[in-house]
Amino acid sequence: MKIWVDADACPVVIKEILFRAADRKKIQVTLVANQYIKTPPSRFINQIQVSSGFDVADDEIVKRMQARDLVITGDIPLAAEIIEKEGIALNPRGELYTTENIKQRLNIRDFMDTMRASGVHTSGQAPLSQTDRQNFANNLDRILAKA
Repeated sequence: MKIWVDADACPVVIKEILFRAADRKKIQVTLVANQYIKTPPSRFINQIQVSSGFDVADDEIVKRMQARDLVITGDIPLAAEIIEKEGIALNPRGELYTTENIKQRLNIRDFMDTMRASGVHTSGQAPLSQTDRQNFANNLDRILAKA
């Protein structure tokens, strides 16, 4: 198992949890982003910088990941692609995307996009809470324990 991170929008605190897990579990963590992201020195942590553009980082993750790899992303369409390739998708709030919930998440996302496109102002997600961080760390530990 490898861990891939959709790093452009991943909160710093979540990256820090992943960095600690990489060294503790001796598992490869790769951050994929269209900008340089500073990482601590570790043989288990690296990054791939891709060119700017819509979904370039997502496409790179999908191209490189394999079945049973873990992908950290809040991007629901990317999560759907990961699940199709038999990967594991976890968002930074600790929610595991599954074959059972991804279609509903895509429908809600598309509905909200339609609302915003028609001029309705919607509130964004709340800031990452301590509970979100704990949920992420707990689910990450469960996934890594199974690997």
